[in-house]
Amino acid sequence: MPDSRISIGIIGAGIMGERLLRAMLAETPELIRVSGIWDPSPAALERIAAALPEVPRLADAAAIVAASDCVYIASPPASHLGHARAALAAGKAVFCEKPLAVDVADSRAFVAEAGARGAVNFPFASSPAVASLRKWIAEGEVGAVSRVGIEVAFATWPRSWQADAASWLDRPAQGGFTREVVSHFLFLSRRLVGPLHGLDASADFPEPGKSERRIGARLFAGDIPVELTGSVGTTAKDDHNIWTLEGDKGAVRLCDWSIAERRLSDGTWQRAPDAMPNEQARPLALKRQLEGVARLARGEPNHLATLAEALNVQEVVEAILTR
Repeated sequence: MPDSRISIGIIGAGIMGERLLRAMLAETPELIRVSGIWDPSPAALERIAAALPEVPRLADAAAIVAASDCVYIASPPASHLGHARAALAAGKAVFCEKPLAVDVADSRAFVAEAGARGAVNFPFASSPAVASLRKWIAEGEVGAVSRVGIEVAFATWPRSWQADAASWLDRPAQGGFTREVVSHFLFLSRRLVGPLHGLDASADFPEPGKSERRIGARLFAGDIPVELTGSVGTTAKDDHNIWTLEGDKGAVRLCDWSIAERRLSDGTWQRAPDAMPNEQARPLALKRQLEGVARLARGEPNHLATLAEALNVQEVVEAILTR
């Protein structure tokens, strides 16, 4: 009997490549078949072979494209568009890790030529906590929106679990917490409030050859002001973040990636009844992301972050880092 599952190949066997690979195997085996994985690092492929011997390890990126209905690109950002163009030229769908790229002009050209066969992995598009925020907003708990606040902080950068990728994650060319983390919350602002524009920002690079250690920015999502702060070494937590939406009737917020809260009339914050830590929420979001990838590969409407949304986020991120 023919296999009707969508075949997905992975370029990049780092943290994100392995994370989504494991999600495919665990969460959507009835929907998705892993056609293979490739990484230019033999050590990375050896790690995959030891941990997941059932996953085919292919010879190069071209082999991944040839074997797949959809190509998931989880390599460092500067390589994204080259792989994406090769996949699209072969008639395959593309699911790209964020950021879309670091070269804004090239990204604009790519988005103009790519059509609707691509999407970018912003998991807030599938987050249970974001669904709670949407529900509260629709029920009128916020009222007329007046402000968005974004606050991120890290004990160190890269975060402890990313130390093996420091060779690019802590370099200004492709790395830094603005590209890696702030981009998620800019996407959330765009998706829930409106297109991003009107930036006034600063970034501090105190260590030569290293990525940013502090940023501050004011911009707009639609006609709503957004205030953004980010820093390294200002918290004991590996990763601290709060996204807040305020209005004339109340406020809602997302804390530490996955905890949705609403502000009550007495000023206290109440968690969503189904709130859960990110370790528990992530598999749910990744499963829904992969369901969207299957629809993307079939040419069906989906809820994933569009290339245009990702480009808007990238434009803001790169502008912050060059101020």
